[in-house]
Amino acid sequence: MPDLPKPQDATEAAMLSECWDAVLSYADLCTSGSASATQLATEAFTHGIQEARADEARAGRGAGRRVLRLPRTPFLLTAVRSTAASWEAHGQGHRLDPDLRLWLNSDKAARYTGPPLHRPLALRGLSDMQEPDAALLWLAEVEALPLPMVARRLGLDPASAAEELSEVRALFRDRCHRNHLDTPMDAGCRSYARLLDAVTRSPGAETPEDLSRHLATCVDCAEAAACLRLHGGGLPSALAGGVIGWGGLAYLERRRRASEAGLAPGRADASGTDRGLSPSREPKPRVGRTGMLVGAGLVSVLALAASLMPFGSEGGELAQGEPVRQPVSDPDISLPTVAPQPTDTSGDPSELPRADASRTPGDDSDPEPQGEGSSPARVTHRPVEPGKSEDSSSCRVRYEIVNEWPDGFQATVTVTSTQALDDWRIGWTFQDGQQVTQMWDGSYDQDGSRVTASAADYNRSVAADGTFGVGFLGSWEGDNSTPRNFTLNGDGCTTAG
Repeated sequence: MPDLPKPQDATEAAMLSECWDAVLSYADLCTSGSASATQLATEAFTHGIQEARADEARAGRGAGRRVLRLPRTPFLLTAVRSTAASWEAHGQGHRLDPDLRLWLNSDKAARYTGPPLHRPLALRGLSDMQEPDAALLWLAEVEALPLPMVARRLGLDPASAAEELSEVRALFRDRCHRNHLDTPMDAGCRSYARLLDAVTRSPGAETPEDLSRHLATCVDCAEAAACLRLHGGGLPSALAGGVIGWGGLAYLERRRRASEAGLAPGRADASGTDRGLSPSREPKPRVGRTGMLVGAGLVSVLALAASLMPFGSEGGELAQGEPVRQPVSDPDISLPTVAPQPTDTSGDPSELPRADASRTPGDDSDPEPQGEGSSPARVTHRPVEPGKSEDSSSCRVRYEIVNEWPDGFQATVTVTSTQALDDWRIGWTFQDGQQVTQMWDGSYDQDGSRVTASAADYNRSVAADGTFGVGFLGSWEGDNSTPRNFTLNGDGCTTAG
């Protein structure tokens, strides 16, 4: 069974203690089952630490400046992405999330390994910062850790951490602005560069209509706007999407929920006092005589379990009555022990690490997939029952808000069709200006208030009286009422009350 690399010093032990739950959480998004998630996380951690050691050796030999410029956590998350790409290239793509496989074979994935000037702006901006500054930004914005905890981890003065974070945000913006100007652009994009810089500097600045139209059609300039606009709360999304790539927003939501649940290791409140699990349930990680890290497994698993909990669920059930998705790791397991492994990922599946001790050797079928990369909280669609009154329509729709927070929400649209379908499109109209920001089990287009959700490759066909649907994240202001005018392939549907 492949194991995590043995920590050779306190730095590597800290990487294992601080980053394992984050790496496993993202690996779960990338895979089709729990055993695959554990294997992917293990290999990514191994390769990441091996690369870090090689980088240290190069620097020690005076072979030039260090090339690993990202902080620990995002560096290891990018290792998960590159390891997933290796799986796809070496015949193990069936163990990955189907949407990730499509992404890995697209131009979007190529940006992360292509010419540096064409890589995502957030990735370039974060890489250009000093590691302590970049770590402060990532831990506070993406991992959503409380500032007292971040300050303690990075050795900062808690009293000045907020001020330092503000300065680091401005520094990140400056690095992104410089990189944006260095990016090869066509004449149209170049003509808007100075205006884009000016508009994104001020919270009260209005975006001119011509620039707004340009941002709606130019992916590169829209990406730059997200990185340059520090106000409005979009910085975490810009960082996660630009640095991690596929699944960045879903990862962001998982980390926010884990932090809010208070189960992240060393969780502290605003006063800087630990308020996590009791010492008897949260053993302090330590390095034994053999160099193996012990005591961190339970904390990592609990943090991951919190990150997998659905929005707003209580009593062990989702708001719509479906069972809560189980975490990818059994609470009784500990972190893998340590031994360097070869980079070949084509080994016998029977030798893969198990997250469920009840499985028989060689069983990696994962009958209940748990790695829907585009879904921050897994949802099963229950049939929509007909109403009491006579219903002549061929489709019935149920719209449910799973959870809602001050500027966003998660919702599901479930459809039961009386007719068999070879393909489908669900349409609806928002009443309060809501905007879809991410969707799973389908793709979407939004024109003003009208949204059209199209089937994914794996769920196009629906049997008569079959049930299907989509889940999505959205933004809202003012009111968040139920949409109207639901349609299936252009025909009106009855909405469940």
